[in-house]
Amino acid sequence: MSTANEVRELGIDAYLSRQQDKSLLRMMTCGSVDDGKSTLIGRLLHDSHQIYEDQLAALHKDNEKVGNAGEELDLALLVDGLQAEREQGITIDVAYRYFSTAKRKFIIADTPGHEQYTRNMVTGASTSDLAIILVDARYGVQIQTKRHSFICDSLGINQFVVAINKMDIVNFDEAVFEKIKADYLKFAEQLNVSDIKFVPMSALKGDNVVTRSEHTPYYTDKPLLELLEDSPAAEANHSFEARFPVQYVVRPNLDFRGFQGTLTSGTLSQGQAVKVLPSGKSSTIKELVTFDGHLEQAQTGQAFTIALTDEIDVSRGDVIVPADSTAAVTNLIQAKLVWMHEEPLVLGKNYNFKLGSKNTSAIVRKIDHTIDVNTLEKGQADQLQLNEIAIVTLELTESIVADIYRNNHETGSFILIDRISNLTIGAGMIEALLAEEETKPSEFSAFELEFNALVRKHFPHWQALDISKLK
Repeated sequence: MSTANEVRELGIDAYLSRQQDKSLLRMMTCGSVDDGKSTLIGRLLHDSHQIYEDQLAALHKDNEKVGNAGEELDLALLVDGLQAEREQGITIDVAYRYFSTAKRKFIIADTPGHEQYTRNMVTGASTSDLAIILVDARYGVQIQTKRHSFICDSLGINQFVVAINKMDIVNFDEAVFEKIKADYLKFAEQLNVSDIKFVPMSALKGDNVVTRSEHTPYYTDKPLLELLEDSPAAEANHSFEARFPVQYVVRPNLDFRGFQGTLTSGTLSQGQAVKVLPSGKSSTIKELVTFDGHLEQAQTGQAFTIALTDEIDVSRGDVIVPADSTAAVTNLIQAKLVWMHEEPLVLGKNYNFKLGSKNTSAIVRKIDHTIDVNTLEKGQADQLQLNEIAIVTLELTESIVADIYRNNHETGSFILIDRISNLTIGAGMIEALLAEEETKPSEFSAFELEFNALVRKHFPHWQALDISKLK
């Protein structure tokens, strides 16, 4: 049933109530270039009746001008909205689409397949519960297929649906399907994904996307949309102890001072003893305040304001945790780093470091080893090039509160930012928390010290300059 028909049948109040009760699945499409990611999303929207009449009319008009699907309707135009994307028939930036069925709601991210846009793909994967890995039936498992699968696995996505697309071009040959399935499973043995499903389909024709295809009698599982409807959404992290990163300090009047943020894991209750890290100062929760009123207990994912019984120093970037918390405070971490900039990573160079609401600076002390996305074998390097992945050791100028990424995504992931251009140049997932260094990093990085030494070498005599007061 289309959205419009459902609203007419139920009424707006009943429709909105039903929508609130549905579970939400965040997912993404990824894979190699021209595997049909945008077309698949367009087909899902079209065949599940999620396109309004005016959108469909505009699609037919656009199809006549820039369509790339021959006689078929180019459904990729529903997602690829940038002019460069339509001209080239590729996806450049991440596009998000919302749709719902009778069973659940979906937010789907269409991510680029080109290697140069891997950083955009990482953005889409960072918030997804499930990944649809598209594979072109003509070419099988490609380098980008493996790269994207590895990144999704590193970002904690443990549900994959491998959609073997364009099966109509190979006459829905079962042998082709089985070979690609075997090749992918062999690669996936080195991943930590617990749930992998395979679907032979044609996004262009609609086979096994929303309805089962008569061309694949050997495939006995559900079509793609039904698999998505039955896939479990990621559950809130209630089991891990509480972490409340402070995003903002509010002081609306002389009688109230509160700390705003979102609880990333665990629960916090009114009257609970807490401490503020990294300072270690202790207090008790006086109030948990929201726009709708006070809370007795706050759950994972809720945004609220904490008021404490004691006047202690709390700033943006601090983390409020239970008084008996074992949270680590350190300035030395080991992380899996995806390099996302054309200029290579430089050991010892200062980069801005952002973890949640905490901003500081960091140097990459060493590259422990690189990771070959084809074989997942370890290698050695003293630089990281665009899209390369490695395990690195970082030294920070300040101590931070951090967790292992698999325990808490919010306090276990970070980005590196170039200090001059302000571009995001790396994304990292913390693998290990190392012993805190007794001495902080030098005010100048190794890169800056080397530069200063070169200046002194070539310009050894500095001209003294005295400026006296005007008389």
